[in-house]
Amino acid sequence: MKEKSYFEGFNSWIKNSITFKLFTTGFLILILLIPTYMIRFLIHERENRHNITIEEISSKWAREQTIAGPILTVPYGIYSKDKGEKVIKSVKYAHFLPDELNIDGNISPEIRYRGIYETVVYKSNLKFTGKFSSPDFKDLNIPDDNILWEDAFVSLGIPDMRGIEKNIEINLNKIIFAYTPGIETNDIINPGLSAPFPIKDADNPEKNYEYSFDINLKGSKELNFIPLGKETNVKLTSNWNNPSFDGAFLPYEREITNSGFNAKWNVLYLNRDYPQKWKGNSYNIFNSAFGVKLLMPVDEYQKTMRSVKYAVMFISLTFMIFFFVEVINKKRIHPVQYILVGLALVIFFTLLLSLSEHINFNFAYLIASIATILLITAYSKTIFKNNFLTILMGSVLLILYGFMYTILQLQDYSLLLGSIGLFIVLAVTMYLSRKIDWYSLSSNSNINKE
Repeated sequence: MKEKSYFEGFNSWIKNSITFKLFTTGFLILILLIPTYMIRFLIHERENRHNITIEEISSKWAREQTIAGPILTVPYGIYSKDKGEKVIKSVKYAHFLPDELNIDGNISPEIRYRGIYETVVYKSNLKFTGKFSSPDFKDLNIPDDNILWEDAFVSLGIPDMRGIEKNIEINLNKIIFAYTPGIETNDIINPGLSAPFPIKDADNPEKNYEYSFDINLKGSKELNFIPLGKETNVKLTSNWNNPSFDGAFLPYEREITNSGFNAKWNVLYLNRDYPQKWKGNSYNIFNSAFGVKLLMPVDEYQKTMRSVKYAVMFISLTFMIFFFVEVINKKRIHPVQYILVGLALVIFFTLLLSLSEHINFNFAYLIASIATILLITAYSKTIFKNNFLTILMGSVLLILYGFMYTILQLQDYSLLLGSIGLFIVLAVTMYLSRKIDWYSLSSNSNINKE
C-alpha cells in the first residue's frame, strides 16, 4: 500500500509540478531544434543543386567573360652560350599597352531554364577603339638589334572562346588583320586570340597606331574588362534592370530604371598597379578587372535560411502561451500536444522552401504562414475549448509571422528590429506574469485533473 501511495504521489507531482512542466517544455523545445537543423541542411542541399544547375547551363552556353586587350607584344632575342661556347638564342616578349582604350557595348540578357531552376545568360555587342604609341624599348634595356619587329602581334584575352559568335578582325591604321585562336606567349593572358602586326616603321617614335574592332560575345552572369589604356573609357547599356557593378572600379555615372541600365567608367593608368610596358610575366593585370553582374532576383534560399534562424523564437513563444494557459487557466496540456504544435511550426519552413522554388517568395510565405496559423489555431480550439484563448493564440501567431516577414524584408536592420521585438516580448511576459505566485502554484495543485 505504501508503494502504491508513493507511486500515486509521484505521479500527481509530475502532473501538477510547475517546475517539472517548465523542464519538460524546455526539453521539448530542444528536441524540436533537431528537425530545424535538418531543414537547414535541406536548404543548403537545394541551394547547391540550384548552383550546380546554373553552372551546367553556363558551361553549355558560355561562362563569365573578362575581356583583356588589346595588347601589343614585340618579341626579342636573348643570346647566351652553352658550355661548348655555342651561341643559343631564346625568344622573350615585351608587352605594350594602349594609350587609349574605349569600349562601347550593349548587353542583351536572356533567361534560360532547366527544370524549376533558371539563370541569366547574355549576348553582347562591343566596339573597341583607341590607339597605341610606337613601342619604345629605351627603358627596357633591350638592344635594338635583338628586337624582332616583324614578329610583333596584337593579342586579346577571352576566357571562354565558345562565346565568340563572329570572326574578329582588327583595323590597325586602316589595315585589316584577322584574329586567330591562340597566343604565342601566355605571359599576360591565356586563353585568347592574336593577330600578326609586323611593325616596319619602328624608327619613328612619333608614330601612332589607331585600332578598332567589334566583338559579338556570349557569356553568363557577368561581363568584365581590364583597364589597359593610359585612359580607359567604358560605356555599357542593357535592358536588364537588376545589375550589380563590381570589381576594382565602380562607374562614375550610372542610371538604373525598370527598362534597364546604362553605366560609364573612366580609369587612368595611375589608378592601377602595373605600368604601360614591361617584359615577360612581371604583372598580373586581372586584379584590376571591373564590370557588371546580371543578378537574378533569386533569394528564396537566403530568406528561408534567415527565417529558420527564428525557429527557436517561434517555438519558445508558442510553448510559452500554452504554458501560461495551462498554469493560469488550469488547462492541462499533454507533452504530445506540445510536440504536435511544435512540428507544425517546423513544417512551416519546409512549406516555405518548397513553395518558394515554384512561386514568388512573398506569396510562398503568405500561403505557408496562413496554412500554419489556421492549423495551429484549429488544433488549439480542441485543446483550450475556449473561444477567447483560441483567438488569442491565432492573433499571437499572426503577429509573429508578420513580424518575421518584416524582418526578412529589412535585411540591413533585421538584427536591430529582431532585438527590439524580443525585448518587447520579454517585457510583456514579465508584466503579465508579475503577480503570479510561482511558489504557491508549485505547492498547490492548481492544475485540474482530467
